[in-house]
Amino acid sequence: MANEELILTQEGLKKIQDELEDLKTVKRKELSQRLKVAISYGDLKENSEYHSAKDDQAFMETRILQLERMLKVAKVVDTGSLSSSVVGIGSSVVLNDIEFKEHIEYQIVGPAEADVDGNKISYESPLGKELMGKKVGDKIEVQAPVGVIAYELLEIKVV
Repeated sequence: MANEELILTQEGLKKIQDELEDLKTVKRKELSQRLKVAISYGDLKENSEYHSAKDDQAFMETRILQLERMLKVAKVVDTGSLSSSVVGIGSSVVLNDIEFKEHIEYQIVGPAEADVDGNKISYESPLGKELMGKKVGDKIEVQAPVGVIAYELLEIKVV
């Protein structure tokens, strides 16, 4: 991710900023307290609480650096300029699974925000790639491990 652009929605940017703020303010203080208590037990060589806190500290500091790098290269999608006539990053779409007659709603986001359980798919995913630039009524076919899945684009929403 050295010189790459990280595409985020405003919601995704806020989530990263909030996590970073929490790690730097709340979690660092909590970890500092854990380390003080563990150190007070003495003999750091065989002090499992101390080693656990140091491992957690290393993980947290790595995450802080990762989030800071993400924010440096972040490009926020202006949802105000999105159209409800064509799918773009930040759009929400309602699809009809043609075979099973099920409706599914997804938001198209950047790879860093993708969360299938939260119905957020990356524009780089197979389905995301097929949806980009499509209009209501278009049919989309996506190759999946179970075979080809066909969808019809029913609605485009600007969030």
